[in-house]
Amino acid sequence: MPFLEHLEELRQRLLKSAVAVLITTCAAFYFSDELVRLMQFPLHGVPLYNTEVAGTFYAYLKISIMTGIFAAIPIIFYQMWKFISPGLYRREKTAVLPLVTASTALFIVGAGFCYLAVLPLATSYLLGFADEQITNLITVSSYLNYIGLMMLAFGLAFQLPILAYFLGKVGVVRAATLSRARRYAVVGIAIVAAIFTPPDVVSQLLLGVPMYLLYEISIVVVYLVQRKRLRREAEEETAETDRLPYGRTDDR
Repeated sequence: MPFLEHLEELRQRLLKSAVAVLITTCAAFYFSDELVRLMQFPLHGVPLYNTEVAGTFYAYLKISIMTGIFAAIPIIFYQMWKFISPGLYRREKTAVLPLVTASTALFIVGAGFCYLAVLPLATSYLLGFADEQITNLITVSSYLNYIGLMMLAFGLAFQLPILAYFLGKVGVVRAATLSRARRYAVVGIAIVAAIFTPPDVVSQLLLGVPMYLLYEISIVVVYLVQRKRLRREAEEETAETDRLPYGRTDDR
């Protein structure tokens, strides 16, 4: 496919994803009251404040957009994998729907883990620094930015095994390579955790430790995929050899 056709294909996939996000955002805006109350769970009853005239409207709009993006994740992942699929072999294209399903499930698990376990702990730790000299006054805008970025970071971090499976299936990476690059992965994970979390050690560890565990899981996933691919190639080579007369190879 020529380069311009690749760009057109990418534009179409992005447009479909944007339309999906728009539809889910409009649906989420109808339930924005319930969503705002739901998002206050990690605060343990600490109130939110608005300091701008249009701040409440923007808060409702922001949480609707966040929910719309999360709800449209299956469609976004599907469009992403369909954009990649023309460059795959026929047997690899059959894995698109399972990859979309697994990617969506892991994103939900990651975001849910962040919401139910990480955010309450991190929020309690951060708010615990307040004393008689400093009073917490949390604006709804800053809080939504905080939880939205954290949940998105965890949802994307949990995609690491899926990415490893795909790269291992097409033969781009090997388990031994990932194992040797472990020390560099730790540095990269620390940088990612520092970017996507508040500047405190607890929040960074809460993201960094699961990412490292997912990296180790990815090594196992690539190893299993690699072993399966090598076994299949050996069976195909054996079958090809058996088709030759008198069991001879085609080397002259």
